[in-house]
Amino acid sequence: MKQGVVFASNKGFEISKGRYVARMDADDVACPTRIQKQVNFLDNNPDYGAVAGLVEYVPHSDFTDGFKRYVNWSNSIITYEDLLKKQFVEMPLVNPTTMWRKDIADKIGMYHHGDFPEDYEMWLRWLSKGIKIAKVPEVVLKWYDSDERLTRTNPIYSNESFFNIKTKFLSDWLKRNNPFHPNVVVWGASKNSRKRAKPLFENGIEILYYIDVKLRTNLDREVIQYQTIPSPNEIFILVYMKQEDARNEIQSFLKSRGFDEGVNYLLVS
Repeated sequence: MKQGVVFASNKGFEISKGRYVARMDADDVACPTRIQKQVNFLDNNPDYGAVAGLVEYVPHSDFTDGFKRYVNWSNSIITYEDLLKKQFVEMPLVNPTTMWRKDIADKIGMYHHGDFPEDYEMWLRWLSKGIKIAKVPEVVLKWYDSDERLTRTNPIYSNESFFNIKTKFLSDWLKRNNPFHPNVVVWGASKNSRKRAKPLFENGIEILYYIDVKLRTNLDREVIQYQTIPSPNEIFILVYMKQEDARNEIQSFLKSRGFDEGVNYLLVS
């Protein structure tokens, strides 16, 4: 009887004997030096609890631009500091590339069952507990795509499920790090941006107003144009912008106004 990927992964971990546990899927191919490189990293960095790596994406068809963009984005995130800053955009770790210390997983726990992507939840939980994670800055895995990939077929990997679980951990992060808690300002007043930000209300976060390129009316909150935003000493901004080019432009603008990523604002979409 099939009991699912969470059961299989946790069962494998339960019977494992080594200091380190490496994760990958049956249809992927690890590079010959992957294990040694990651073991060396953990041996040489005892303050880190896990390590991942870059991937070579192997598409199954010509219609995979979205996945290619994700891989390029994920491969650009290497350091622990970058992981912390980008953890709420998408999952910055490709799960089959990861290796971790068994004693850390014994203390904090492995994959949880629920209506959420189990790998994203686990890594957000580990980061929230202060576990340091980074990547070997080279390709460690050939990552094969397919139409049967669970992220395409199982509802726990839907956009709604991703946003619900990320908002839970984002809200906890804001409680610890936002000097204006529970108040935030959301950059992005489009229908999609507001839909993605909606779970904030259910997690005790108050949106003061929206920032956008143009003014909008008849929304649930006021909209101000981005040129008129207050100083970083007055607000904390969550950028709900899906397009990477737009995110990059927003980051350049915020930097010019004295905003520091992870201190005065976060990218969350």
